[in-house]
Amino acid sequence: MAIIKSFQAIRPAAGMASEIAALPYDVYNRQEAKAAVAGHPKSFLNIDRPETQFEDGYDMYAPEVYGKARDMIREMIADGDFVQDSPPGYYLYELIMNGRTQTGIVACASIDDYVSGVIKKHENTREEKEQDRIRHIDVCGMQTGPIFLAYRRDAQLSAIVAEVKEEAPCFDFTSEDGVTHRGWTIFEENKITQIENAFENIPQIYIADGHHRAASAVKVGLKRRAQHPDYTGEEEFNYFLSVLFPDEELMIMDYNRVVKDLNGLTEQEFLSKAAEKFVTEPSEEPVSPSRKGEIGMYLKSGWYRLRVKPEYQNSHPVDGLDVSVLQKELLAPVLGIADPRTDSRIDFVGGIRGLKELERRVHTDCEVAFAMYPTSIGELFDVADAGLLMPPKSTWFEPKLRSGLFLHEIE
Repeated sequence: MAIIKSFQAIRPAAGMASEIAALPYDVYNRQEAKAAVAGHPKSFLNIDRPETQFEDGYDMYAPEVYGKARDMIREMIADGDFVQDSPPGYYLYELIMNGRTQTGIVACASIDDYVSGVIKKHENTREEKEQDRIRHIDVCGMQTGPIFLAYRRDAQLSAIVAEVKEEAPCFDFTSEDGVTHRGWTIFEENKITQIENAFENIPQIYIADGHHRAASAVKVGLKRRAQHPDYTGEEEFNYFLSVLFPDEELMIMDYNRVVKDLNGLTEQEFLSKAAEKFVTEPSEEPVSPSRKGEIGMYLKSGWYRLRVKPEYQNSHPVDGLDVSVLQKELLAPVLGIADPRTDSRIDFVGGIRGLKELERRVHTDCEVAFAMYPTSIGELFDVADAGLLMPPKSTWFEPKLRSGLFLHEIE
């Protein structure tokens, strides 16, 4: 049973959503973040990446940097850019990208469900990446980036969502990347109870995107519990900001790989090694894999289509993933990349950047690129249900949830 809680969101004031909403903090490097906030003083990225308010080279993890984020939030609330709802409620967040719609329920999920495994993960987190968000949440006293959760479609929840969407949205705008964002409020007590009851019948929910944000929010909650040994479990720090989507509406894009060298091999030697495990065919056109077991590969000599030979295919939830087969049969034994989480010779390119980005990387700082067939939401659920973990960078979800549209205060 999943515990999903209504909350008093802090939201952009009427007409401010489009000016405040920002892509997640972790899609930018430091230079990109600094450029993105230039000329956009209300963008929430200023708060999510507060080092942008300091000189280049300033320690981005210094205490005063996180203090700046806290001060900016409080200033925007005092100036009326944000308002806080008085009754607790749920919200809907709809995103439309390239004609495809997905609508999630904005709510707070339980840190106990995360700890007990009712909320299932499919990726490991890295301590050093968690520490930044732990400090950000702790100092700000607020969760600012929603966790992208998924659940198996539920008819009752679908009916409630459809009914609410017949009402006028509380925000409606199209961002610069062409994605439309709409939101609705749910304050009616009957609907709140229906949503809570529906989730009580859902045995598990899944982290689709935001593993580090989730882990950080949970660790701050556990820290607050230690600081308040008389806690009741009802305090806001026992829950973390989430948007929950039905599985049928979600799309996972490819998450591609680029490698900086061929481990001392010539192109021909490397192709010969690849042909031992994969049927390898040159292609005059860029190769976007059309099915599981197929991989596009780009070298300076051009594109190739790789198909996994039957004897190297696998039905195991993790070992059978295309990213796992590529790692086990080619990246590790041939290119010498034993651990893709730590090896600086490999990099990962989200599918939203397209095949042209793979070609560009090969002609600038890499020698080979691999275009992957996307992992499916079903494969993600299978891995999580088995208590297993995917290789790093196995899934790329689009569109990205915007930060700043819903904030959850935990003080």
